[in-house]
Amino acid sequence: MKSLIWKAAVQTILGFAFFVAIIYFSAGTWDYWQGWAYLAVFFACGVGFTVYLFLYDVPLLERRMNAGPWKEEGWAQKIIVSLIIISFFIFMVLPALDHRLGLSPVPAWVSILGDLVIVFSFLFIFWVIKVNSFAAANIAVVSDQKVISTGPYAYVRHPMYAGALWLFVGMPLALGSWWTIALIVPVVAVLMWRLLDEEKFLARDLPGYAEYEKKVKYRLVPFVW
Repeated sequence: MKSLIWKAAVQTILGFAFFVAIIYFSAGTWDYWQGWAYLAVFFACGVGFTVYLFLYDVPLLERRMNAGPWKEEGWAQKIIVSLIIISFFIFMVLPALDHRLGLSPVPAWVSILGDLVIVFSFLFIFWVIKVNSFAAANIAVVSDQKVISTGPYAYVRHPMYAGALWLFVGMPLALGSWWTIALIVPVVAVLMWRLLDEEKFLARDLPGYAEYEKKVKYRLVPFVW
């Protein structure tokens, strides 16, 4: 248990330092309040998320920390996860560069709205993990896993990805860039690739998933797809 706490603490501290470095190196100035606001919101949500899992669902915390392309079995998923990670950092670097060059600044209230969207994304993902203790960061099926069809899973088959999309919407707004939002299109394409590949895996290895697919028709957005 102590090793898990230590691992989570080290990851948080190193992650914060790395985020500060890439954002403010890209911005070229410390006078960038949008960056500090984003970091405060993102890490407050992340730490709160981690503390909750440590108190109430340690197995899920271990599964969520067991992340990265090297944890995926198939080469397609290794590529997909790598692209998602790269996209995440691009969504921090480009807005900071945008701020530095003054290409597409947004009003202060839009940046605040972006921070609220990030909070919404975390709250939505929190809803997901509240009803699904098997929501690992990598694609896998454990021995006692069962199909979850309640909560957000009653509306879409991949609510975790739906929540993550809101994070990619909120980040460029919070960091003060209009142009970066256009990159949400390739991010959606990558997430669609991941979930379609994941569905093949789950239909094959998770009993009852094929029946669940027939019950819940929409993958990502209700009444759309």
